[in-house]
Amino acid sequence: MGDQAANLRQKMKKLQGYQQAKTLAVVSGKGGVGKSNIALNFSLSLAKKGKKVLLFDLDVGMGNIDVLLGVTQNQSIVTMLEKNLSIYGIIESGPYSLSYISGGTGQNQIFYLNQDRLDFFLDQLQEVFYDYDYIIFDMGAGVTRDSIHFILAVDECVLVTTPEPTSLTDAYAMVKHILLQQPLPFYLLLNRVQSRKQAQEMESRMEQAVKQFLNYDIQSLGWIPDDQAVMEAVIHQEPFIIHNPKAPVSKAMNRMVNHYIGDQPKKEQQSGFLAKLRHFMKER
Repeated sequence: MGDQAANLRQKMKKLQGYQQAKTLAVVSGKGGVGKSNIALNFSLSLAKKGKKVLLFDLDVGMGNIDVLLGVTQNQSIVTMLEKNLSIYGIIESGPYSLSYISGGTGQNQIFYLNQDRLDFFLDQLQEVFYDYDYIIFDMGAGVTRDSIHFILAVDECVLVTTPEPTSLTDAYAMVKHILLQQPLPFYLLLNRVQSRKQAQEMESRMEQAVKQFLNYDIQSLGWIPDDQAVMEAVIHQEPFIIHNPKAPVSKAMNRMVNHYIGDQPKKEQQSGFLAKLRHFMKER
């Protein structure tokens, strides 16, 4: 009965002209590059511009979106699975009406579900896909045999890296690992950049390497400067675009989101994230 009711709600929303959310995975080749902070502030910037956004912390067990927001959550993906809660019961409201779901603590069990829990999880995801313009998944650093299924299923991927050589090497390895399995629109986002010149050099180097060795065009989303305002915001447990909206990092994020929105075509039906995810996870 629950599945039938959910399917009916989805059909009604579709008939009423609702569109499915566009899905993005925010990834990094290694930890410590500021991925979650970027995911949070990018999501907030979209929400501030009137977009309906759900930020989904999929760094389960190690998630820190709630920490960056300065809040403590009792409900998370983990408790949803343990207690068979509705997904609406674990969605929290943040600044600018941003919706977000905490990753919780404990083992990264979301990628190792038995069939019943997997079906429940996917059914719950389906519930919200006509409620938002964007659903953004903050993935754990790197990629695993199972977490890659989420990445392969999304509409677009945002790769966060820094100009450090090891970070760029790991970022390239991440792109290669994914593209060898399935073509996927990639955006490159450089974080903690010292200058425009450095950003242009790093973007050019990554774009050329991906084109030469993988025969693929990766798009530059933009770059975020190395700004003390980020650390000050983290210490105060506030997103930097809220803690200091006039800081260079906040202005850069605003420009980046404007650029991203401007690149988007008119809203159209997306490519079936849920169907692809269901297919990938059932073939594990």
